[in-house]
Amino acid sequence: MKETDAIDKYITDHIDKEPEYLKALYRDTNVKLLRPRMASGHLQGRMLKMFVRMIKPKNILEIGTYSGYSALCMAEGLEDDGKIYTFEINDEQEDFTRPWFDNSAYKEKIKFYIGDALDLVPKIDVAFDLAFIDGDKRKYIEYFEMVMKKLNPGGYIIADNTLWDGHVIEEPNSNDYQTIGIKQFNDMISDDERVEKVILPLRDGLTIIRKK
Repeated sequence: MKETDAIDKYITDHIDKEPEYLKALYRDTNVKLLRPRMASGHLQGRMLKMFVRMIKPKNILEIGTYSGYSALCMAEGLEDDGKIYTFEINDEQEDFTRPWFDNSAYKEKIKFYIGDALDLVPKIDVAFDLAFIDGDKRKYIEYFEMVMKKLNPGGYIIADNTLWDGHVIEEPNSNDYQTIGIKQFNDMISDDERVEKVILPLRDGLTIIRKK
């Protein structure tokens, strides 16, 4: 076992246990979906729940639902009257994900949309206190600007994959649009005076952003 694997195991052995429902979802994600690593998993999932407990948002926006793991973790941390609005652009994902929401204890807290968040979110008359961005890396700047218009002052944005397996410190190929997108997003955020920001080196990088 590599040292990093041993540390990861030590961490997950010493934090809140992964709920059985999420454990089953993670297993099903790995068996049935093509890119299972896209699911948040035990550590990041418990952290997302903790962030929700700390921030106490009334409404959460998620861009990039995938298998629903992260949405369920955040829904778990919501107060009784809280809601999460989660958007998935890939319509082929719906048949897998929607039953996991519908059969969960948090069904009433989750509003699941299929379509492009950039088109759909501006049409929703909801202000958000927390947003989790985990969609198309090429569009992170567009997502961010759209979210800022819908985010209450003092609200938070969590952007996933912002270290991109370390590729952010490399010179990307001219056709590596995802790495280019992440690097441009990181550069823009670092200079944006509208927000406070910090990057956590958890898994593939999480940027925590607070709107002033």
